[in-house]
Amino acid sequence: MGSGRYVLTGTPGAGKTSILRGLAELGYEVVEEAATAVIARAQAQGEEEPWTRAGFADEIVELQRQRQLETCATGTVQVFDRSPVCTHALANYLGRPVSRALTEEIERITAEEIYERQVFFVRNLGFCEPTAARRITFQESLAFEELHEQSYRAFGYELVDVPAGDLAYRVAAVSSVIGV
Repeated sequence: MGSGRYVLTGTPGAGKTSILRGLAELGYEVVEEAATAVIARAQAQGEEEPWTRAGFADEIVELQRQRQLETCATGTVQVFDRSPVCTHALANYLGRPVSRALTEEIERITAEEIYERQVFFVRNLGFCEPTAARRITFQESLAFEELHEQSYRAFGYELVDVPAGDLAYRVAAVSSVIGV
């Protein structure tokens, strides 16, 4: 039996946040991406590129865990913008070792079956718009997308493809799988 907690993943700029907002409008409980919040907080404190800091991934993992635990007892379908498996892909992308905290969190989410085994893989849109938190070229985003796919498959998740397309179509595609 599943947990009712689904994950949206994919490369930066693929439209995950837009899909998440569309799902929220349909009444689904959603959980925003932790990395964006960690970056915004650090940049607000004057740190221009927090992702260059060694403890960056651990801060993301801690916020992901905190948010997941805060939502765990609601009994409703929940959709998360990323999971610790994404943070694993990020550590690999940044060329950093996978920390003990990240390893332990992946072990916890696996043992406790925190997330559904079906993960929505939001495909790139053919471009990647830079933002304060997203400073990655489209070519770099394709390599990052591949690392996400590899990480999720390595941890035994089934990827449900969400192809590029109209936002309403993408929201409906996800909702048709998770709808109750």
